[in-house]
Amino acid sequence: MRAERFDTVILGAGAAGMMCAAHAGARGGRVLVIDHAKAPGEKIRISGGGRCNFTNIGATARNFLSENPHFAKSALGRYTARDFLALVERHRIPWHEKTLGQLFCDNSAKDIIAMLRAEMAAVGAELRLSTTLEELERGDNGFRLMLGGEGAATVSCRHLVVACGGKSIPKMGATGLGYRIAERFGLAVTETRPALVPLTFAEDMLAGFREIAGVAVPVRVSFGKTSFDEAMLFTHRGLSGPAILQISSYWREGQPVRIAFLPGRDLLSELRASRQENGRRSLANALAEILPKRLAGYMAERHGWSGQMGETGDRKLAAIAATLQGFEVMPLGTEGYRTAEVTLGGVDTAGINSRSLEAKDVPGLYFIGEVVDVTGWLGGYNFQWAWSSGWAAGTAIAEKAG
Repeated sequence: MRAERFDTVILGAGAAGMMCAAHAGARGGRVLVIDHAKAPGEKIRISGGGRCNFTNIGATARNFLSENPHFAKSALGRYTARDFLALVERHRIPWHEKTLGQLFCDNSAKDIIAMLRAEMAAVGAELRLSTTLEELERGDNGFRLMLGGEGAATVSCRHLVVACGGKSIPKMGATGLGYRIAERFGLAVTETRPALVPLTFAEDMLAGFREIAGVAVPVRVSFGKTSFDEAMLFTHRGLSGPAILQISSYWREGQPVRIAFLPGRDLLSELRASRQENGRRSLANALAEILPKRLAGYMAERHGWSGQMGETGDRKLAAIAATLQGFEVMPLGTEGYRTAEVTLGGVDTAGINSRSLEAKDVPGLYFIGEVVDVTGWLGGYNFQWAWSSGWAAGTAIAEKAG
């Protein structure tokens, strides 16, 4: 098996890994990126319905969960969404903004992958796919890796960057390797959980949800003091949609989630107006003018709301409005890592330098992207963390080389 020497080896050819490679080799350092997948950037390719929600223009550390909420400030503040957007525009990739500052490619997520590969090629970074890490040792002058697969070799390096993601979407190759590497070198790993994931329910709730599967409605979903105003979708397995994915990162088992249908609207006034307009209208039909018809029918049947509007007093209308904007449900669980967009938790930031992403007690070892205990909201935030942390580590490595 051939022996090779690189300045930097990066484990993972995802968003963070490729971004890091493009900057780590900026001053001539020899960089190798390895991945066990057959193609780079697979999570980029499938993101945003194939158009990649590549950042959020308003991204700050407030949009991330971590045991240390201040940790992400340095990287996010030094390499911002506008910095990445400038890179996208330099490569002439057409883009558009959707709601809430979310930026997408006009054409294809593959444009972002091609851009990153071009940036890597510009600094001579090498990419080896279908290549596995078989052994890893730390020596006096860095690290020694035994690689298997198509890129089989014995490789040594001064800098080792762990960018192999978390546990989410195992069918795309997620393994939790990064956590095992961290623990091997003495870094703690916080509790990990599926995040940005649909919620599932017990059969008593699911029976009703199945009848209205496919119905979407604007909601405010709350857990504790955290809430999100976005769309919610009923499914055959439970609840999904942006609002649910957002709150799933905060939700904990055995506790309810609160749903307010049509937030910001005065539903009591709307029901009163409906009663005044036509008192002979059934309560279910009146609700169907406010909510999607199937959802109105489900809520009326579940709560026993019946009769005509003219027979319904203000107290009952107020109770109905309060229920619609304070509907509590008890999730049984989540759909797990199989469909989770990201992993909550990860390598404990207490052991990582926030400016360079280098392990404090293991010189030359870096952790970037999803493997770190920094988890963003839905809407391009996790990609921005990948770009920012990859840039921060890559820049720090290049400065040492220079």
